[in-house]
Amino acid sequence: MSEMDSSRVSRQDADGREHTVRVQHTGARRVIRCDTCGWHKPAQFLPWLKAEEHLAEAHQATVDPTLASGDGA
Repeated sequence: MSEMDSSRVSRQDADGREHTVRVQHTGARRVIRCDTCGWHKPAQFLPWLKAEEHLAEAHQATVDPTLASGDGA
């Protein structure tokens, strides 16, 4: 039996709300699923890029919270 592994892509919209798309994979099979709207899609190639595209297009969420310092420097 294959073991399922997952990762996620999170972005914030202009209002500071965080949106997350999870990339779940079992072997070569990958599915991307949005926690905000429930959208999902199989993605064999570049699932993280497709997750970022969904966040930008569907939720206007483009700010990576891991890169946003918030200190104004």
